[in-house]
Amino acid sequence: MEAPELAYGVPIVSIVRDDFCVPYPVEFVVKKKNHGLFHVKYQVLDVNGKLYLHVDGFQRNMQKKRLMSDAAGFPLLTMSEKVLTPNHQWMVHRGESSERNEFLFSVQRSYTFQMRSRLDVFLPTNINEDVSNFQIVECHSSQFYRIYKGETVIAEVNYNFTWGSFCKGKENFRVKIYP
Repeated sequence: MEAPELAYGVPIVSIVRDDFCVPYPVEFVVKKKNHGLFHVKYQVLDVNGKLYLHVDGFQRNMQKKRLMSDAAGFPLLTMSEKVLTPNHQWMVHRGESSERNEFLFSVQRSYTFQMRSRLDVFLPTNINEDVSNFQIVECHSSQFYRIYKGETVIAEVNYNFTWGSFCKGKENFRVKIYP
């Protein structure tokens, strides 16, 4: 049986929940705010300012951890950085879990030393990790990224950098997700 497809002919890949998959492009604004040296918060809002997701992150004992929740506060994902890995690997699990059976995907740098950022995303079915399931690639400057599934662009991220916001510990991103 063929996988269902959205408007652009790309098969649906539901990683977190099916209700996050829609048949049309969606745009979000991501607001990042630093709270001291070791605590960071993100808000994901639609273009009208409605809160969809929020991420609470902290660093303790050299380990970074982030918890993504929906607008109601229900935990969706836990993202944990593996300590002392050369490719800065992050493991993502469902809910607040870190159990193997709740593992959703891992993200890591393609190469330890690289001029342009490229991240590889591996799903749990990709045992060998020889070819990534998704790639996040820096384009032209560090202010624009594309997310690929194979050769198809499935999302774009624009980083809106200003020195004023940076000095205040605030940063903004625009994310456009294609079906």
